[in-house]
Amino acid sequence: MDEQNMPIDIHVGKLVDWLISRRHVKREWPEDVRIIREKINNAIQDMPEHPEITRLLSGTYINYFHCLKIVEILKETEKDSKNILGWYGSQRMKDWQEVIRLYEKDNVYLTEAAQLLVRNVNYEVPGIKRQIAKGSQIQQECDRKEADCIKGIADSKKKYLQMCKQIGIAGDKIKHELIDLLKTLPEEFSAVAEASKNLSSARQLYSDFLSFTVDETEPECLPLLKFIMEHGNVTTYEWLYGEAPCSIEEPQLDIVLTDETDKTADDQINFGDAGETIDYGDTSGEIDFGTDLASGDIDWGNLTEGPEAIDWGIGAIDDIPTVDIVVEESGIAGGVARDSEALTLLYHKKTRNQFIDELYELEGFLGQRLSELETEGSVFSFNQFTNAPLSVQDHTADQVRVMLSQVKSVVAKLSTTKMQHLFLISSSPRYVDRLADSLKSKLAIGDKLAESQIAARQRKQDTAEEQRSLMPKLALIIDRTKELQSHIAEHISKRYKNRPVNLMGAYISMQL
Repeated sequence: MDEQNMPIDIHVGKLVDWLISRRHVKREWPEDVRIIREKINNAIQDMPEHPEITRLLSGTYINYFHCLKIVEILKETEKDSKNILGWYGSQRMKDWQEVIRLYEKDNVYLTEAAQLLVRNVNYEVPGIKRQIAKGSQIQQECDRKEADCIKGIADSKKKYLQMCKQIGIAGDKIKHELIDLLKTLPEEFSAVAEASKNLSSARQLYSDFLSFTVDETEPECLPLLKFIMEHGNVTTYEWLYGEAPCSIEEPQLDIVLTDETDKTADDQINFGDAGETIDYGDTSGEIDFGTDLASGDIDWGNLTEGPEAIDWGIGAIDDIPTVDIVVEESGIAGGVARDSEALTLLYHKKTRNQFIDELYELEGFLGQRLSELETEGSVFSFNQFTNAPLSVQDHTADQVRVMLSQVKSVVAKLSTTKMQHLFLISSSPRYVDRLADSLKSKLAIGDKLAESQIAARQRKQDTAEEQRSLMPKLALIIDRTKELQSHIAEHISKRYKNRPVNLMGAYISMQL
């Protein structure tokens, strides 16, 4: 193969070392470049207005090849300063010609251009590409985060509505709705008391079973349940003392609702115009007490004369009507139910818990009895109830199963989430605040997620804008790098009799 056509392959990363090793430049070239850069910084301060110069000075690092183009432009803009000998008198031209002379001395321009090419290929272009790729990644993350926020907002709203539904409120004004819901407790308790009347057969079975198994004539069996079945949900006073009170003074719940009330200026007391004074009448004169100004004595009238004597409305003693006072008997008869005694049995925490305990006791007995009846061939059970009364023996598993379902139904009425919250509200007014805060915290999570969603959306927009601004910058630096690569290859080729020069390792970086 002809040596003239043999290509010279140089890796871009080794280009500077290659130039130094072939003695095209000196090893001290960085100091020469520093001096040239100072002159370029000074010369660039005084430049004519020209679109091509503006294009050359923007976007990338100024190198020797840019300086050549600037001199060509100055030949047009500074042609008036040219003398008869062909020399330019313009200081601008002199400064840039001096820069070119220093560049060409010892081929400093070639090494600086090679170093600039290496920096663009290895750092500048990949760095901008990484920023663009990171921007795309950030936008994808923002999309995922925004989707997660939307889902989280929907979940928090759903949980809030579910919790409100369990309690039995709409959730618009929580405290007011809870107080209104508390007013439904008497109806709920009345329904429970009415349903407990269906448990008479179950309680009777339990009572007969205890009478047979326990060595007592009439053991006390579920007393509160029996009382409620007979009398209903009456006051605790009646349960304690055996008679209804004459009057009931129920304790009042002190629940603060100010945080849900809109306070405006219209809610304030109107005292009228503060600038006006109260009209007390004519204060210039003196008060007339009906005295004789001459004597200064008060005229009390003639109290001794009969016609003007004071009539106190009292006739003869015999004419006074009498009122018979009935003194009630001492003790609790005709008493007043106050405080906890004024509460109904199911409203009062202590008696309500006792009622629920008795229901669980009855449920446990029926469950055990049903298990025994469903067990076939139990010799022990047969022998045990041989001498039992007919009321204990005369029931089937289906009958006990019905009784058990009735007991569970009453227990379920008192065990719902709504009833549990109402019990806590009735026993502790502060629980209203805690429950309201718990519900509002669900919405607060949604509010925070909404803020995060807005922030993610804004970050995505900012990143997209930054990415759009980087794309022209990347295209410009790639174009300038390709130009620089071709110039370097051309100048190296001239030094080797125009042999083709291949600068390898830059192709991948130069792709958009």
